[in-house]
Amino acid sequence: MKTIRTFIKAKRKELGLTQEDLALNAGVGLNFVRNLEQGKKTLRLDKVNDVLALFGKEVGIVNHTDEND
Repeated sequence: MKTIRTFIKAKRKELGLTQEDLALNAGVGLNFVRNLEQGKKTLRLDKVNDVLALFGKEVGIVNHTDEND
């Protein structure tokens, strides 16, 4: 399973964006993008979604086949 950090880093590179470009386009700070790509465990979900929105994605609930709820 691809993690958020690897997805964002791969998409950013695929589009030829620097971390600075990504931060500017998403309306977040450069340090936030760096922390996100480094896999920091505590990040604001709204800002994560701001970055993911550039790629037509958002964080959401996923059902696992071995769980009921």
